[in-house]
Amino acid sequence: MTSWFDESPETYDRARPSYPERLWDELFTRLPEAPFLAEIGPGTGKATAALLSRGATVTACEPGPNLVAYLREKFPTPRLAVLETSFEAASLPPGAFDGIVAATSFHWVESASRLVKSHAVLGPGGVLAVIDTNQVADPIDRGYFAASQPIYDRYFPDDEAPSSLPTRNVVPLAFAELEQSPLFASPSLQRYDWDQRYSTAEYLDLVRSYSNTAQLEPATRQAFLADLAAFIDAAFQGYVVRPLVITLCLAKRAP
Repeated sequence: MTSWFDESPETYDRARPSYPERLWDELFTRLPEAPFLAEIGPGTGKATAALLSRGATVTACEPGPNLVAYLREKFPTPRLAVLETSFEAASLPPGAFDGIVAATSFHWVESASRLVKSHAVLGPGGVLAVIDTNQVADPIDRGYFAASQPIYDRYFPDDEAPSSLPTRNVVPLAFAELEQSPLFASPSLQRYDWDQRYSTAEYLDLVRSYSNTAQLEPATRQAFLADLAAFIDAAFQGYVVRPLVITLCLAKRAP
């Protein structure tokens, strides 16, 4: 995983969306009572909070030292162990976990090892849960994302033009990966509409949490955010709606 998420945990935690309660309800129907879970890339603990609140004991693999400190302070409970390491490099006991949860993080794990390692550390019948936050095409955005593209073109001239967004029937890449893997069985896919509305200030916090924004020179970054704020206030009544679908891919460890 990359390091920019580690630079400002408070901004990241404030800006990024959480996940629907219905998703956690579905996941916990597939797990034993008080399960032992491994979490991949917990970040600031958006998913961790839900897992702990439902009685799980969690071993979280987080490579960012600032995020590790943030998580340990945020969740002072013996049911959470935070390892300062990536999932690939973590020393996890074979067959020790009832489930693995990767909330908007699975794509950061090396593709060659993520299913192999997941299979190795899950116990018999253990569940892999891959959660993705998918921005989708929907007129509820009032055309904001298309209309704001010229601002992005000005500050990120080397970036490729964004590809077309999926519909609300989005199928995440992880689902096809699980379907094709002999290491996992009975994959299923659930979708949850999760549209987010942001004031101008809230939306700027979200944009600050993105890697391309963090990589701008400070003066350029401030100019970019100022232009974006002025545009949202003038053309979009001071708010942005981001159409989201949260997907939950579940699969059982094959024997």
